[in-house]
Amino acid sequence: MIYTRFELMPDLLDRDTLAGLRVGGDERLARAELRRQIARLEHELSRLTVEAFPRLELDAGVSAGFREPRVAGLDELERVRDALADRVAESRQALRRQGELETRNRELLRRMLAAPAEYKWVQISRDDIGEVGCGHWHSRPRLGPLGMLMGWWRVKVSSGCPLSVRLAAVERQEPTETAG
Repeated sequence: MIYTRFELMPDLLDRDTLAGLRVGGDERLARAELRRQIARLEHELSRLTVEAFPRLELDAGVSAGFREPRVAGLDELERVRDALADRVAESRQALRRQGELETRNRELLRRMLAAPAEYKWVQISRDDIGEVGCGHWHSRPRLGPLGMLMGWWRVKVSSGCPLSVRLAAVERQEPTETAG
């Protein structure tokens, strides 16, 4: 019997599918579902890492457990999924703790602004309340030691980040010319 080129094509296509790997349909579906779960957990972990940046550094790496490229088995995919799920849970908990700490610090700042004398020498930075940038609030006596004795306390707000360039008052050293 003579086959045409088009009649042999389905046999060639079937040979190159996953069926040729002798993987059952249930295992293929399970592997696809595990890959979907891993992708969802990786997406969630990256979202949490971005949400935490720059206030909190989260470890987003998970070791796959194998070094050479190959098709991972179900047990390996399950281990990766479980490790990612643990990492996501740890990241959520760390982010929640950081949020609670920042909320307590904002409340402390509110009370400190209302009554500076009750919070002598307390200093709260912008990082402490979850804001980016430089600066802090510091409860200090007005007029130095005299204000401290008289009970004149205030909250001083810093002016922000230090200058990143040299001050104009600093003289530049000019190269000297030598007469030859």
